[in-house]
Amino acid sequence: MALLAKFSLIAGPCVLEDDDLNLEIGEFLAGLALKQDLPIIFKASFDKANRSKVDSPRGPGLEEGLRRLERVGAATGLPLLTDVHEPSQAAAASQVVDVLQIPAFLCRQTDLVMAAAETGCPVNVKKGQWMAPEEMAAVVEKARVGGAETLTVTERGTFFGYGNLVVDMRSFRRIRSAARVPVVFDGTHSVQRPGRADGSSGGDPEHIPDLVLGAVAAGCDHLFLETHPDPRGAPSDGSNMLPLERLAELITRVKRVREALAP
Repeated sequence: MALLAKFSLIAGPCVLEDDDLNLEIGEFLAGLALKQDLPIIFKASFDKANRSKVDSPRGPGLEEGLRRLERVGAATGLPLLTDVHEPSQAAAASQVVDVLQIPAFLCRQTDLVMAAAETGCPVNVKKGQWMAPEEMAAVVEKARVGGAETLTVTERGTFFGYGNLVVDMRSFRRIRSAARVPVVFDGTHSVQRPGRADGSSGGDPEHIPDLVLGAVAAGCDHLFLETHPDPRGAPSDGSNMLPLERLAELITRVKRVREALAP
């Protein structure tokens, strides 16, 4: 079955760590995919290039990061997703991963979007936190012109004043109608509190289940969740990640909501 052709989960750590940690998460996700009969794509970043502080952890970089991703794919059989920050990274990443992602802060960077699209990989574009749902239609059109055939847009919250994000549950229908693409809901970045942790992002992870279940009820097509066995020890975005031990229970609840909504 083609990637993202049916309801899927994109999940993994924020940034690639050592092989033991990456494989622990990947193997858990592979088991969950089988148990829940749910397509799961493993995601992790080789570089967090949009950090606020110069000394914030960024990850292993392109070459080593792709090697680590390749090892996860070989060990688990899961398809892979990573984000690219520069046009020059797209071709190399596309040789290893199955989906390329455009970060929210970079979603209007034409050269980046086009470079990702030109690889022929499916492209997941995260909606900028300042953008209206309908504005993503122009971004998607860039990717289509670039040659991308499989496209998704991810809703990850909208800035509400300083240091806060809100999720408009109308956004899924509005993006889908304007851009004619499936819409992913990012249930973990949506609970970020940008700049609230001494210049880094804080978060309110206790709201993740409520937002995820609400988004599923509101009609999102896929889910995106960052997860980690020890969020407090994660080098990036630990304050808004879902503990790995809580993921299976949440997915069970998600499936119940979807079953209740089925015609």
